[in-house]
This record gives sequence, C-alpha cells and structure tokens, in this order.
Amino acid sequence: MNNLKIIGTSHIAKQSIEEIKKAVEEFQPEIIAVELDLQRAAALMQKQKNRVSLSDITKIGVKGYAFVRIGQYIQQKLGKVVGVSPGSEMKTALEIAHAKKLQVALIDQPISITLKNFSKELTWKEKGRFALDIVKGLIFPKKQMKNYGLEEFDLHKVPEQQTIAKIINQMKKHYPSIYKTIIADRDRYMVRQLVKLMRDHPEKKILAVIGAGHQEGMGKLLLKVDVVRWKSS
Repeated sequence: MNNLKIIGTSHIAKQSIEEIKKAVEEFQPEIIAVELDLQRAAALMQKQKNRVSLSDITKIGVKGYAFVRIGQYIQQKLGKVVGVSPGSEMKTALEIAHAKKLQVALIDQPISITLKNFSKELTWKEKGRFALDIVKGLIFPKKQMKNYGLEEFDLHKVPEQQTIAKIINQMKKHYPSIYKTIIADRDRYMVRQLVKLMRDHPEKKILAVIGAGHQEGMGKLLLKVDVVRWKSS
C-alpha cells in the first residue's frame, strides 16, 4: 500500500497541524481523507457549534447526547489550556486540500449513527463505573490518571502509541461498549472507505488524517485486507 499514508493526530495538538503540512509537502497526495463525516466537516468549516435539539435527541438517544456534550466540554477546556481549538488539524487538512485543489474524502461513519449505537449499547454497569471514575478522579486525580495510563500525558503532543494502547486497553476492560461503538466500529467503517478509495483510484496517493486512537486498529485491519488481496492476485 505504497499509495496510502496515515497520520495519527491529536485534535488539540499543534504538533498534528505541523505534521499534516509536512506530510502534504513530502508525500504529495492527490486525495486527502479525513476522520470526519459531512455534518461534522460542514460545522467545522463554518465555525458552527454542534447544537443538539430535542429532535436530534430522539435520533441519537439521551446517552448519545450526554456523551457528545461531555466530550465537547472536555475538548474545549483542554483546547484552551494548549491554545488550539479542537479539530484544528482536520480543518487544516481540509483547507490545504482546498488550496491545492486536491480531492477530499470524508471517511468517518455519520455521527448520528455512532451516537445512536452508543445510546443503544451502553450498559448500566458502564454508566455506574463512569460515575464512580469521575468521583475518584475528583478525589484522587493523580491515582486515576496513573490507572488509565495518563500520568505522563502531554497535551501539546500526539501521545506515543504505547500510551494510546494502554488507554485503549483500559477502555476495552472497563467500557467495552464504548470501545466498540466509538473505536472498533469506526475503525472498520473507515478502513472500508479507504479500501474503496484505493480500489477506485489505484494510481493516486492518499493521505489519511485520523485520530491517533484509531491508527493501530485501522493499520491491523488494512494489513489483513492487503494480505487477502495479495493472495488472490
């Protein structure tokens, strides 16, 4: 897969913005694929806040609504700490593609589907554990950060894959349905989109910009696809 390059990013790290710019100059892609769906891409480029109405709640579920609101709040707070707006690296990728007249591919699963699945699959046990973890985090913040592999987390940089793997393993253990709906299901969806792009445009170079938490899982899935394709040729 010499025509595909994947960058794992942090949504609030300036390092990710610089890595994207460097990759575009060095790799010279004809297609830039980003971890966005149409709704999120439009909101990002138009500087809209993702407002969730009552009609949206009926589509994605109360738990999905709560999850996205908590996630947005945390990202905004952390973004202020490091001085980078959440999603700036994805916006940079889109702006570069527009400036250089490159093809853009929005490869992520629609956010409404992700949140609907999240609401449906989140268990009461996980909700209770989540509440307990918040309380523990308030009382023993350093211990909780250590438990989840965050004791050496630098917000200004993209986490090392070893750190990401530790966090994801903890998520699998304590929050299996969150891992499935937020990570694993989307890994498979985005890999299918990338494979389709490669088959439709075998002569073109593709730069894929995805969250660092998806990089390892998607890489393993892509290797399996490549093996199957090699055996059948």
